[in-house]
Amino acid sequence: MSFTWTAHRFSGGALALDVANSVVLRFDPARRVDRFEDPAAMDSFAEAASLYSAERERFGMLVPAPPEKRKSLIGLREAADRHFRAQVEAEDRLDLLADLLETIAAILRQPAGNIKGTSLDVATAHSALSLIANPEPDRLKICPNCCWLFLDRSRNRSRTWCDMAVCGNRTKARRHYRRNRQGVQP
Repeated sequence: MSFTWTAHRFSGGALALDVANSVVLRFDPARRVDRFEDPAAMDSFAEAASLYSAERERFGMLVPAPPEKRKSLIGLREAADRHFRAQVEAEDRLDLLADLLETIAAILRQPAGNIKGTSLDVATAHSALSLIANPEPDRLKICPNCCWLFLDRSRNRSRTWCDMAVCGNRTKARRHYRRNRQGVQP
């Protein structure tokens, strides 16, 4: 099955959250899809993030994580997901913060190598550090439809879905279908 990264896939509002959201239906074992299982999809993510990520101007042209650093990137993705989900759920989990910081430090200690551009793993580490250093807990949310993490940048902090055009419409269509199926008119 072919897959293309679209603007919707970058609705997290921060590169670290977009990387965390690369696992679709994370908590549904039967339907879970890890988009980074395919090395080609992981590589194309960097190019797409350069176009669509909310932090694209901060990092410039992103390049794929070298093959020897992919495992570290996956570790960072999982540590970021655990920490930021706990933060949304108001769980004070210093162990998860420590795990994330240790993972970030390990990535930033690795030599950059001879690459042109910013490596996806390094940019993701910097993005996660920014989220930790400038916490806005009331802006960090979990989409009730797809369970992706996202930053609510709306003025009144009332955004509900990661992407209104996708998750918002799906939720509203489901609600409309249920009402009509039960014979209840709006």
